[in-house]
Amino acid sequence: MRGTVERKTYTARLSSKLLLSERVQCYHLEFEVPELETFSFDAGQFVSMVAVDSRGKHQTRAYSIASAPKGNRFDICVNRVEGGFFSNLLCDLEPGATLEFHGPHGLFVLRPPLLDTVLIATGTGIAPMRGFVQHLFPSADQDRSEGRRFWLIYGTRYESEIYYRRYFEKTAAEHPNFHYLPTLSRPHEGWEGLRGYVQSHVKEILQQHPVMLPEHGPESAGSVADCQKTHQLRAYICGLNDMVSANREQLKELGWDRKYIHFERYD
Repeated sequence: MRGTVERKTYTARLSSKLLLSERVQCYHLEFEVPELETFSFDAGQFVSMVAVDSRGKHQTRAYSIASAPKGNRFDICVNRVEGGFFSNLLCDLEPGATLEFHGPHGLFVLRPPLLDTVLIATGTGIAPMRGFVQHLFPSADQDRSEGRRFWLIYGTRYESEIYYRRYFEKTAAEHPNFHYLPTLSRPHEGWEGLRGYVQSHVKEILQQHPVMLPEHGPESAGSVADCQKTHQLRAYICGLNDMVSANREQLKELGWDRKYIHFERYD
């Protein structure tokens, strides 16, 4: 008989809570792990929260970490879902409350070598992207971007749902190699920014920065020298399945090797 894998659980204590959008009840939650001096993870990974529901059943839900490593702390971003056990539990937490969790988990992390990169996200898929950007452009540490260019294309319906907007705008203003491009599918009349779905703006960027395949074919795509010589780009995509699939297909149609397309979907 195969044994069960025991996962070590920790305590997450809510230290701060911020409402990001009143309309959809999206919250930014900051946790600390009191039993650890340092909670180690790679930007882009996720934690699995654990709690017991009203029927006495253990529920587990995965949430992308919305921050880069910072001592024994980590952040998540969560939307309230009608009838959703975990989303309502988290959205109703008050500072000082605790939950169990295990992790970190996941392979949606920045891959070496660091290349010019397109970050594509919708909704709470912005969470791991915030972790990536905090890691690459830390406010109190040395820039880790290696001079590579990064485009963050973030799609949502309404302006009120542009999560972490001030942070990304500030980062773009301070770092000329980071470009922040929010786009709205249902903009109000006075909106002066980008409109439409993320994939149309991804295509525009790639038309300006075309991908060149490695000289010796896809089998040599893992070589650092080939990547640097041919100006290969990477893409990281996070959001609901339809958006992820649409962008993956578009990139493959444009000649991308799948080794450079990294994704995580929520449904």
